[in-house]
Amino acid sequence: MIDHLVYAAPDLSAAVADIARRTGVDPIPGGPHVGLGTRNHLLGLGGPTYLEIVGPDPDQPAPDAPRPFGVDDLTAPALVAWAVATSDIDAAVARARAAGYEPGPAHDMSRRRPDGRVLQWRLTPLITGLVPFLIDWGDTPHPAAELPVVPLISFEAVHPEPDAVRADLAALGAELPVRQGGRELLTARLQGREGVVSL
Repeated sequence: MIDHLVYAAPDLSAAVADIARRTGVDPIPGGPHVGLGTRNHLLGLGGPTYLEIVGPDPDQPAPDAPRPFGVDDLTAPALVAWAVATSDIDAAVARARAAGYEPGPAHDMSRRRPDGRVLQWRLTPLITGLVPFLIDWGDTPHPAAELPVVPLISFEAVHPEPDAVRADLAALGAELPVRQGGRELLTARLQGREGVVSL
């Protein structure tokens, strides 16, 4: 099950304004990722799935390490990653390892919403690319439940060697159409209020 798609940008406010203009729906402020130098805005995609728009947080000092999702190296917004939901992340990691894929260890994260509520979750390392990272919200209510929705029409990947990607996806229990193409790419189509929006 897709938990969320990650749309990263070098300028968060500009990306949020662009998504709002193209979809006709305003993304909701999510909150800062303290110590990572980023913050996010969110849009529901239907059901327990959402779009995370993430970029540098001007209210945080520059982090000691590069910001997640390659944000520091971006020159334009891009769909760079995605997450798969699991209710038992340790078991999911063990299954992936047994199937020959190393997702990395799960660790704790949290962020404080603008209303003061703290969300907590566990996830494997934040990676970019066609293979997802895993996330487990535990007892925290899923963020998508309170978001305005722009329905997800399609989500797929392009890769020069699709079979290699499919093997890693299978190890994670993840489903994603992968077609052959000249370069690695994630693409999504959303049903905006005035037409289809491509990411």
